[in-house]
Amino acid sequence: MNRGFLLRFLAFGVLSLAAASLGGLFTARGLGAWYDGLAKPSWTPPGPVIGAVWTVLFALLAIASALVWKDGRPAGYTVVLLANLVLNVLWSYLFFARRNPAAALKELFALEASCLALIVLAAPVSRAAAALLVPYAAWVAFAGFLNWTVVRMNR
Repeated sequence: MNRGFLLRFLAFGVLSLAAASLGGLFTARGLGAWYDGLAKPSWTPPGPVIGAVWTVLFALLAIASALVWKDGRPAGYTVVLLANLVLNVLWSYLFFARRNPAAALKELFALEASCLALIVLAAPVSRAAAALLVPYAAWVAFAGFLNWTVVRMNR
């Protein structure tokens, strides 16, 4: 691993950590009585599993972004990445801090679109980066289905 890659990885890691931390603060606002009182499907992953998955996904995002930036500064990718991180935090804010799963579900469509856009933008630069982003898009799609199910169960 060369120094340039390591520096890019650390920079994107800090950016991802900032988004994860802010999202975590919003999530903490909704945990407890409100979240525990929601009807949820039996296949809802336990909190520690969700946290572990997000840790891996943010690490993969940082690695993928470092790979994409290897050959320059792709402006389109960077703009979508920043939008993606904002949308990621916004989902946590809407679902947990605002306690509004229906609004979070609507916002999640934009989050998923940004995940797919990252894959499309990364692919011409680095197939490895694009592949590393697929689990993120898949998890967001799963989260969307879970979010939709929670909305339906709590009408």
